[in-house]
Amino acid sequence: MAELKEVLVPNIDTDAVQVIEICAAVGDYLEKEASIITVESDKATMDIPAPFAGTLTELKIAVGDTVSEGTLIAMMSAANAAPAKAEAPAPKAEAPVAQAAAPAPVTPVAAPSAGSSEVIEVKVPDIGGDTDVSVIEVLVAVGDSIDVDTGLITLETDKATMDIPSPKAGVVKSVTVAVGDKVSEGSLVITLEVAGSVSVAAAPVASAPQAAPVAQAAQAPAAQTATTTQVQEIHVPDIGDANDVDIIEVLVAVGDEITADQGLITLETDKATMEVPAPFAGKLVSLTVKVGDKVSQGSLIATIETTSSAPVAQAAPAQAAPAVPAPAMAASRPSAPPVPFHPSAAVTASTGVVHASPAVRRLAREFGVDLTKVSGTGRKSRILKEDVQAFVKYELSRPKATAATAVSGGAGGLNVIAAPKVDFSKFGEVEEIPLSRIQKISGPNLHRNWVTIPHVTQFDEADITEMEAFRKQQNDLAAKKKADYKITPLVFMMKAVAKALAEFPVFNSSLSADGESLIQKKYFHIGVAVDTPNGLMVPVVRDVDKKGIVELSRELTDISIRARDGKLKSADMQGSCFTISSLGGIGGTAFTPIVNYPDVAILGVSKSEIKPKWNGKEFEPKLMLPLSLSYDHRVIDGAMAARFSVTLSAILSDIRTLIL
Repeated sequence: MAELKEVLVPNIDTDAVQVIEICAAVGDYLEKEASIITVESDKATMDIPAPFAGTLTELKIAVGDTVSEGTLIAMMSAANAAPAKAEAPAPKAEAPVAQAAAPAPVTPVAAPSAGSSEVIEVKVPDIGGDTDVSVIEVLVAVGDSIDVDTGLITLETDKATMDIPSPKAGVVKSVTVAVGDKVSEGSLVITLEVAGSVSVAAAPVASAPQAAPVAQAAQAPAAQTATTTQVQEIHVPDIGDANDVDIIEVLVAVGDEITADQGLITLETDKATMEVPAPFAGKLVSLTVKVGDKVSQGSLIATIETTSSAPVAQAAPAQAAPAVPAPAMAASRPSAPPVPFHPSAAVTASTGVVHASPAVRRLAREFGVDLTKVSGTGRKSRILKEDVQAFVKYELSRPKATAATAVSGGAGGLNVIAAPKVDFSKFGEVEEIPLSRIQKISGPNLHRNWVTIPHVTQFDEADITEMEAFRKQQNDLAAKKKADYKITPLVFMMKAVAKALAEFPVFNSSLSADGESLIQKKYFHIGVAVDTPNGLMVPVVRDVDKKGIVELSRELTDISIRARDGKLKSADMQGSCFTISSLGGIGGTAFTPIVNYPDVAILGVSKSEIKPKWNGKEFEPKLMLPLSLSYDHRVIDGAMAARFSVTLSAILSDIRTLIL
């Protein structure tokens, strides 16, 4: 009878680690020391092995969970006798092994004695789908006596350094790889003489070693179909520039059969709601997120087991007796994943984006370098030691032009004392009302923009008397035709801004991340602030310079409705060159709008008012529109801002100039 036992995290010399990979599935039969999960701390990556042989009946954790010593990770059914190994389905299946061990032939007896031995091949196990991985160190030599899990070779991928362990104890008979070689899963590493192995009766095979492969080939079918299963991770795809996005719905459950493009989770940003689809079909193995979690691009959300079938060619008789070992097909039994990092390796906290060796990562930590800001010059944009050194030299030599450096404190920084805690209830009755989701997201962004961008606001006004008369006339004609649009003053402002941007290209740019150059834009996309029940949103109208007044009126009506209904997509909120915030429908004479990064300017529009204006002979009533132009003083100086404001006012005062 099988006994159900708990599998706990052993002593791992650290308080808590994160589960980054599930190495086995429920129902798998695991040998002792076979890996169940892979965990990652801030110093190393390591496997948690099965403490005994048995069948995995239940997994208690998922990728992304945090575990520590004593945490229950799985339940296993430990049987009194292990199931028959896949290597020996029938007595004659050992023939190729006996022949491969030609340097140490098996004595032809009915059953091996306690001191008998066999030579086995040790191959590269599952290394996460990487291929052509470089061998950077060979840890054993021919004749070495090694123990179980002794490191054989060290591999280095673009993301990590790992050792390939020995699955058994024995004596190294041959080493088939060298430093600099490229290997993949299934590549032969060494041949190992294992003492005291239990094998099936092999006397008939050993007595006729030359005939065995032929006999085996005769009994085997010409070809068979092999089914391959692979557990693949699903990450959050590109969702624009949104970070820490709320998960509002999980659409699947562990164990579900998933089809390609089927929705897995629903995300909600301050701008849109969207589903994350499955990129391929398969069985859902694990979910690492839940409703209420926050994710960003690249966050792991699930793992799916995919199945594929492919024909497997049978070994030809001519391959029966090669003198030199060669890379063989994948091992018939499941291979254990890599063991923890080699002691010489350093921390490799993989981000999924940065490609650098552990030594380079260690160097970067010593200098406090963010590797995401370093450009790699190595193969596949790999970051080299020289790249980190060059980055440090550059940062030390250049002036700090970005405003972000000013908020970290120090001389000239914003050393603001903490706000005092106030108990308002002692003054009277109070009610605590949570901020809306949009307020929680937009608030920190507005604070960042206000603190990091040196704002200056230029005030002006435009005579829109003739523009308003023309607008009302066109709306009356449209109403008689029962047209599906209505022209608003904002449409004329958008066209006027696009024309002014063309005359003053510096307003149609963005400051580069390093603060040393301008990104000049050749398109004219205008963001329009829209007041919604959930807060302020800024959808973007594209190519304003190429669209007419009627087309823009229809588009503006559509995006305003979608914004108020919360149906805008993330893409609808991106790519602006300049923003207009109009409060004319509410009131006020002027205000100081905050620049909407990465724009360098924003136009605030207040309520128009009839004012007396001197025409040279007398005062006459004019409809004047207040304009408030805030701009980034790092990019735009006061004289340039004044010229832009005057030009914009002139265009609005005589809209005939829009066609010039």
